[in-house]
Amino acid sequence: MQFSLWMACLLGRWRNTGLKLRVAIIDHREKAKEPMAPKIIVVCPSSNVVPIAEGMTPTGFETIIAAQDDPKIDEHLADASYFVCYPNVDVGPKFHAKASKLRLLQLLSAGYDAIDLDAARAANVPVCNNGGANAISVSEHAMMLMLTVARRVVWQHGNVTGGRWRGNGPAPRMYELSGKTLGIIGLGNIGKKTARLAKAFGMNVIYYDIKRLSEDEADQAGVKFRVLRELLRESDVISLHTPLNDSTRHMIGKAELEEMKSEAILVNTARGPVIDEKALCDHLSAGKIFGAGLDVFDQEPPQAGNPLFKLDNVVLTAHFAGPTWDNHSARFRNAFDNILRVERGEEALWIVPELLD
Repeated sequence: MQFSLWMACLLGRWRNTGLKLRVAIIDHREKAKEPMAPKIIVVCPSSNVVPIAEGMTPTGFETIIAAQDDPKIDEHLADASYFVCYPNVDVGPKFHAKASKLRLLQLLSAGYDAIDLDAARAANVPVCNNGGANAISVSEHAMMLMLTVARRVVWQHGNVTGGRWRGNGPAPRMYELSGKTLGIIGLGNIGKKTARLAKAFGMNVIYYDIKRLSEDEADQAGVKFRVLRELLRESDVISLHTPLNDSTRHMIGKAELEEMKSEAILVNTARGPVIDEKALCDHLSAGKIFGAGLDVFDQEPPQAGNPLFKLDNVVLTAHFAGPTWDNHSARFRNAFDNILRVERGEEALWIVPELLD
């Protein structure tokens, strides 16, 4: 009887020990199988926007916020699912070889011409732009350039500060925008917002785009379609809002400039090489068009001897149409929202068209 009781106790202890051992093994395996939080790498353009990015990072992710040359980018790249940056970051074949788990390359910019799309295509990684986050800023900047050129603001400012009230001579020719025809080349997010602002100034708006609106959409937007040569001939002001690719490079060259009115104004807030810069400079120098407002150039920054600098019928800004303090939030908002979409298994928004083929 005592022996049986002793055996029962011993057996019970063995079973309990085995149970604890098995539980410990199962717990260890379960913990080992717990998935790691998906990793986002955000490359911020400057330290002053880091708090904006930090305030919008989604929960459930490991988010690494770094400067462009921060070595921790390479440290975390192999495990990164999402990469957020401006296109000045090198994301070529070597990048994709390191970032083998990448599911989305999300840009904070609208433009993507500096991105190696062939490398992204080979890696099967979608590239998305900022979804129009800077569209308001660029459209406002385009309108500013139109007004500044039409009213010769730089000339006026120089005269006032130089002690030459009204130039000490006859008033130069200047124009109103109201009643004029604005031709928009590229009616995407920015083009549409520019059209809306222009209509508030009383302008008539025509457009050219390879993706044409339906008649109902055009009526709602208050714009009318024209083929390119028609638009060039009819417009008093032409504003460029196209991406830069093989089909748009130098789409405004000598022949196109010859089609324009002698009093026409050309505005470019898209990409410099959309215009043949030498041909434009020749036309401006010869007074064949009234003037130009340029935020972008063939080479950025332009060389010190750029002949555009010597002209008084051109207004130049330093590729600053897009960035404002206001739209940093919109850029990060769209970026993180797109990441959440992909993480849910949905298709990303704003994939660049060259990767949709």
